[in-house]
Amino acid sequence: MTAAGCVLASDVFSVCLTHAFSTEGEEVMGLLIGQLDEKSVAHVSALVILQRSDKRPDRCEISPEQLTDAAMFADSLEHKLKRPMRVIGWYHSHPHITVWPSHVDVRTQADYQMMDPCFVGVIFSVFNIDKQTQESQITVTCFQSVTKYNSANEYERREVPLYIDKKLTFEVHNLQSLVSLPKVLLTEESIAYRASLPSGDGNLVTQLHNASVYSASVCHVLDTLVTPLMKSLNNRLEKNKETKRRLEQEKRNLQSEIEAANMSNYSALNRKPQNFSLLD
Repeated sequence: MTAAGCVLASDVFSVCLTHAFSTEGEEVMGLLIGQLDEKSVAHVSALVILQRSDKRPDRCEISPEQLTDAAMFADSLEHKLKRPMRVIGWYHSHPHITVWPSHVDVRTQADYQMMDPCFVGVIFSVFNIDKQTQESQITVTCFQSVTKYNSANEYERREVPLYIDKKLTFEVHNLQSLVSLPKVLLTEESIAYRASLPSGDGNLVTQLHNASVYSASVCHVLDTLVTPLMKSLNNRLEKNKETKRRLEQEKRNLQSEIEAANMSNYSALNRKPQNFSLLD
């Protein structure tokens, strides 16, 4: 059994894409949470942003501990939302390269499918410029791994139909994942900086250089992610306030119309009947 398709909620798509654009030097990754329907279509409605233990420009790895934590998060969502939820896939970015999975991606995907045949992989190709239009280009694909013909140990990709489920609202758990993204990135930078600190008396120039790199990395996160994210959330808040005011006004108008209709009906019911005399 394999996945027949993948439906990605629009708020999950937004968080994944924001995560993919958070760095163009290395790949980023996360896990997808949702449920499988009777037609073997994966419906993704939540995600877990993963912290990288090792930054690489061409690959990323998910530890067993991260899979366990994600499964526990899916279980908590299941109890909260009152519907089946499980870890159903993974996503990662391809900065400055094609969207198609590498041989490492295909091998990793095959390993995940040994645990769950319907497990899917999603790749976001970002920071690419279209050669003809010179405009930024974003490409997304969903895939699974299948064994090559006449080869039991070699795999190739199988493209899975991907659909975006447009939603007007942002689920609370996905908004929390979005807000947690800067913290995850800053934690990665802090861990990398602490790892560079010498255990004894190190070279002062090297220490100053590493401290400068760490400061620049923190400023980069603040400038490219935190500030735009704050503006976006503030804009969303103002939009929600305006929507709330409009709905409250509509509610008052409807209440006034209902009260007026009730008063009219009450007057009609209590109106005294008139006596008429017939003249010969």
